Amino acid sequence: MSRVYLDASAIIYFLEAESPFHAAAVQSIARFRSDPASRLVTSRLSRLECRVKPVRDSDKELLAKYDAFFERRRLIIGDVTTAVIERATDLWARHRFKTPDAIHLATAIEEHADVFLTGDDDLKRCPELKVEVLRP
Repeated sequence: MSRVYLDASAIIYFLEAESPFHAAAVQSIARFRSDPASRLVTSRLSRLECRVKPVRDSDKELLAKYDAFFERRRLIIGDVTTAVIERATDLWARHRFKTPDAIHLATAIEEHADVFLTGDDDLKRCPELKVEVLRP
């Protein structure tokens, strides 16, 4: 079973980005879809980050796409628990990640993700995870 963590940028690429970013996200996620035991993982923080723009823009269609994504059967949404905050604090202190990035990385570690998909090159500095940057 594979656990694939998607940060907000990966989800945005998957659901709304224009090609070639959309194609890169679809291709990366498709590698794991063939295994029925695999799971996508994200943080509750991703829900906030992804929904801000459609809520601000009153884009009901895009908001519905995000809501449907976050209700997927094979999606695990990690909560921002005390353990996540403690690990995020450590990541921020040791590697100077921004707070949201540290929370995403910490959630992936706490949820035992096998790979972390993102659009952010900076996150490759996290030694505790296999980070793959989505490239067009």
